[in-house]
Order: sequence, then C-alpha cells, then structure tokens
Amino acid sequence: MAELMSSGVELMFAGMGIVFLFLTMLVFAINLMSALVQRFFPEAPPVPAISQVATNNVPDKATVAAITAAVHQYRQPK
Repeated sequence: MAELMSSGVELMFAGMGIVFLFLTMLVFAINLMSALVQRFFPEAPPVPAISQVATNNVPDKATVAAITAAVHQYRQPK
C-alpha cells in the first residue's frame, strides 16, 4: 500500500511539474510575441481630426430649427 501511495505522489509531482513548465513557457512565448509585435508594428500616433464644428462654433438656422422641433416633439405628452 505504501508503494502505491508513493507512486501516486510521484506521479502527482511529475504532472504538476509538467504543467508548471508548460505555463512558464507559455508566459515567455506571449511576452516574446508581444515584444515582437510592438517592435515591428508600433502604434501610429493619433492624428488630431479637424472637424467643421471646431472651426465654426455657430450652427446654422436650419440645424437650430431641427433641434428645436425634435425637442418640442419629444416633450409632447403622448
């Protein structure tokens, strides 16, 4: 019976060791791939978009009328 327990414990440690080694290699592989991607495909700096709203802060009369009509219709009781 002692031999059976000893074999079981030995098998358990061997399995846990194999899993630990596999996970350690996986972490190193992921870190290596991340470093390679960052080196060969760096992120492009964000380009500030110039919008028409930023250059013209006053909306035209048609836009104001459309917004006013939409708010008025939304506030009407149903």
